Amino acid sequence: MTTLDVSALRNRFAGQVIAPGDTDYDSARGLFYGGTDTRPAVIVRPTDPTEVAGVIALARETGLELAVRCGGHNPVGLSSVDDGIVLDLRHLRAIAIDVDERTVWAQTGLTAGDVTKAVAEHGLAVGFGDTGTVGIGGITTGGGVGFLSRRHGLTIDNVLAAEVVTADGQILQVDAGSHPDLFWAVRGGGGNFGVVTRFKYRLHELPGVVGGMLMLPATPDVVHGFITEAAAAPDELSVIVNVMPAPPMPFVPADLHGTMVVFGLVCYSGPADEAEKVLAPIRALAEPIADMVRPIAYHEMFMGDADGDYHPTATARTLFADRLDHALITQVLERLETAPAPMRVTQFRPLGGAISRVADDATAYSHRGRPFMVNVASFLDGPGTRAEREQWVRDTSALIANGEPGAYVNFLAEDGTERAREAYPGGTWERLTQIKRQYDPGNLFRRNVNIPPAG
Repeated sequence: MTTLDVSALRNRFAGQVIAPGDTDYDSARGLFYGGTDTRPAVIVRPTDPTEVAGVIALARETGLELAVRCGGHNPVGLSSVDDGIVLDLRHLRAIAIDVDERTVWAQTGLTAGDVTKAVAEHGLAVGFGDTGTVGIGGITTGGGVGFLSRRHGLTIDNVLAAEVVTADGQILQVDAGSHPDLFWAVRGGGGNFGVVTRFKYRLHELPGVVGGMLMLPATPDVVHGFITEAAAAPDELSVIVNVMPAPPMPFVPADLHGTMVVFGLVCYSGPADEAEKVLAPIRALAEPIADMVRPIAYHEMFMGDADGDYHPTATARTLFADRLDHALITQVLERLETAPAPMRVTQFRPLGGAISRVADDATAYSHRGRPFMVNVASFLDGPGTRAEREQWVRDTSALIANGEPGAYVNFLAEDGTERAREAYPGGTWERLTQIKRQYDPGNLFRRNVNIPPAG
């Protein structure tokens, strides 16, 4: 391993340089998910794109592996690296909102919650995912499926331009007319092509939403009905249907703790006075255990983001499905009832809407026509439980999967390497490898769901 002169690095970079032995090293290397314990040789937090280029140059000079971190939410810890360099973007936090143009330039050290709250002050919004603490760089380069996707498209469908620092240190401004190939690739191709230091997003008027958590008993009729009604609803309605054991929350009766429930997250972004009519078929499926759906500010949809000590350790698999019929839902519930893990979940996301009205080849996200995304997860009680939990996840996923194989890159976990081609099917993969060869022929940016350069 190359030995780094930390004192020299502190003279080289105005931004923060953190190394083993520093008092803040352990907190700086920590990630959102548990299960990884990487120890980087150095963590550098640049102050501007020029310093980002300098960190990239350091990786080239030393040969040390480079990891790029925005929010630290990668499921398998790819935003850190043992004995390598972590380029931590958290100090790039500039934001410039143009209310008249309805656009925002946002640097990628910001989180989804940061940007959402800032633009909400002007009655505006851009859709990210469903968690406020994710970095906007990671979620955007992977696609961005969230609470506004059926109405306004994926996050990448609202990207107008980007600033990208490439492997050779160039700082490029990319859009539909300038470096259009790179602009296409960073909208869904992950972090394979450079370090995006800021994005320009289109904003939409959104004074508020009707949203929150709706908990129902999990029966085949209820789960199937929830998914079916949501898929048929107007584009303004997006839901996440989590089927899982009821957590011991204060509003859940004690006798229901651990029983299977639908933990539904509901977001209606249309006129508030129409929400009751749209949500009525879902509410009518069963007597709610809890109904917290109400008019709220959009950023309030990002639940539970304040607990910085929560570091879940799980094994998970993401997939798409073309059908989720009653018989299949019944089988999934049976598997959930008998699963080995105390905490397990199968999550259903009806897609469609604005997502499907974009051509498959318009961006590097090419699953536009898939009606459902499904995520299966099992939480671990310790290393000794991993094998059985992974097997349960694989078997449950195999039961659900139908239609062409597919994967959403932002949710790929330990299976990312083997399933990269599923994330980028057909001609998308070939086009991405050609662009990779142009902008990163040495595969410097490989701590990701990696797309190797062509040839």
